[in-house]
Amino acid sequence: MPRELGLIGATAIAVRAVLDPARRREDVRVRAIAASTPERAEAFRAEHGLPVAHADYRSLVRDEGIDTVYVSLHNSAHARWAAEAARAGKHVVVEKPLCLGRREAHALRRAAGDAGVHVVEAVITTGHPWQAAVRELVASRELGELTGISSHIAFDLPPGAGYRFRPELGGGAFHDTASYWLDAVQAVVGLGGATASGHSEFSGPNGVDLEFDAALRLPSGVRAELRASLVGPYRADHEFRFTGGKARLRNFLRPAAGPFPVNLVLQRDGGAREVRSFPAVSYHDAQFDRIMALLARPARPDDAVVERIAVLESAYLNALERCARTGRAEA
Repeated sequence: MPRELGLIGATAIAVRAVLDPARRREDVRVRAIAASTPERAEAFRAEHGLPVAHADYRSLVRDEGIDTVYVSLHNSAHARWAAEAARAGKHVVVEKPLCLGRREAHALRRAAGDAGVHVVEAVITTGHPWQAAVRELVASRELGELTGISSHIAFDLPPGAGYRFRPELGGGAFHDTASYWLDAVQAVVGLGGATASGHSEFSGPNGVDLEFDAALRLPSGVRAELRASLVGPYRADHEFRFTGGKARLRNFLRPAAGPFPVNLVLQRDGGAREVRSFPAVSYHDAQFDRIMALLARPARPDDAVVERIAVLESAYLNALERCARTGRAEA
């Protein structure tokens, strides 16, 4: 029997992350859609040839023909509908970020544990071979000791483009980009014991953070930094600094658009430059395969995502507090 999926949110990311990858598999079927209005759900159903359009999110969650729910609403709605789906006995896949704070993350963890289901945060970069390669650089000390990680992620979006410019819906540069940064740091060195800080002037439309600087201090002494922006030019880079050189990933989000290679560029201090390439993959296809394999295994609590959300919340709250106090504090 194929796995039966339901979509909460008639979104473009649902097409790229679920519908398109599911079409090439025979063991998965997207059964149903629920959207902000019944009319929007029906239009999406007709366009994509789905069997069922539900009148609202709750009726989709209660659909006994569905075993897995994919949530791609605005960020502030993720926790509510993920929890409802888990309590209904469905596996849940949630677009990043899973939720916006510790209390929500722990509540989701409890709901998943009580129902014996998976609750998965969809971060497309998770598990890409470049993460293992950087982890090996750290372990082998090929470039010396790791001292710092810098990430710069910027999307050039027109002001007013949806929930990203509404902080009450979980919008803003930090919530839109931090999952990629935290996923990379966690994959390479872990987040245990991290102390987070943040800075933003929250000067965008509706008081949203158009730009955000975040920093982590790890017990090892490594400092990880993020510069996030919703104003261009587009950029998606990670740099790993060592005592004997650097390793850089330029445009690491490019495989979100389709099968593209990713290059890790090593620059030794006073020495040669080396490029280590990874085969072309589609992030969305690879993520779908990874998550479907995960859902086939027994469910267990995901402490890693709870750790990511705790750090995310700490950095964001620190930025709000510092902005309220001075408006100019540096991360």
